[in-house]
Amino acid sequence: MNFNPDYLLNREFDTICQSYTEKDCILYALGVGMGLDPLDERCLRFVYEDGLKVLPSQSVIMAHPGFWAKQEDMGIDWVKVLHAGQEIIFHKPIPTSGTVEAKTRITEIADKGEKIGALIVSDRVVRDTETREEICTLITTILARGDGGFGGDRKSSTPKPDVVPAREPDEVCDLPTLAQQALIYRLSGDYNPLHASPNVARSAGFKAPILHGLCTFGVMTHALVKTCCGYDPNRFKRMRLRFSSPVYPGETIRTEIWNEGSHIAFRCKSLEQDKIVINNGYLLID
Repeated sequence: MNFNPDYLLNREFDTICQSYTEKDCILYALGVGMGLDPLDERCLRFVYEDGLKVLPSQSVIMAHPGFWAKQEDMGIDWVKVLHAGQEIIFHKPIPTSGTVEAKTRITEIADKGEKIGALIVSDRVVRDTETREEICTLITTILARGDGGFGGDRKSSTPKPDVVPAREPDEVCDLPTLAQQALIYRLSGDYNPLHASPNVARSAGFKAPILHGLCTFGVMTHALVKTCCGYDPNRFKRMRLRFSSPVYPGETIRTEIWNEGSHIAFRCKSLEQDKIVINNGYLLID
């Protein structure tokens, strides 16, 4: 099937129901690099069941619809899909176990031209199936690099990205990733072969499998929880950012942070590539 924006905007997604346990929370935290120092008791709280805490970034895998861009009826050149942006609104702390549900919908498609691709925005509201309480709202933007030039509106109605201050950051946090980081992270549900298969990665124009954008996002969240919240994940209220370049497993991610009280600006670099990998970051905390 060819790429058809009207079809995608009207496509019905199944409601995803997911039960998860403390073990799933621990696996997610290990997948984004928590527990690298097993003697650091602040990090241990995220990878050990005694007094377990949940990283706010785990919300992105809750009731996840899977790699839907690969489904044949989507008409998307899935090998060339990249995660472009993410926003999360937190309605309550994430429980350490439970059953949740959500239904994805595509809300916007913008044509950025044949050389850039199509921006596709989707959202889903994650709810506790028993209490019906909303846990979080997730707004995801992907760039379908092989599907631009279809003649659609080139402008996006999504808000303009936040801009980091034009001064040196107030704080910096460097966190390493493991060479096998993507292979661990994918066990939390994102099985896009771009992050595991060297052949698929090369066909997409990369020298090797790249780290999931949402794994980089998790490493960044660790840096923010550590630096801005004293390892209290419940202080997160809203977060948004743009992915600007991929990270290769084994690289060190530097998070640069600008503090403006409860409003925090941030961006991330790969030290090995000397390149910005996450930009226009905004975090609201209480």
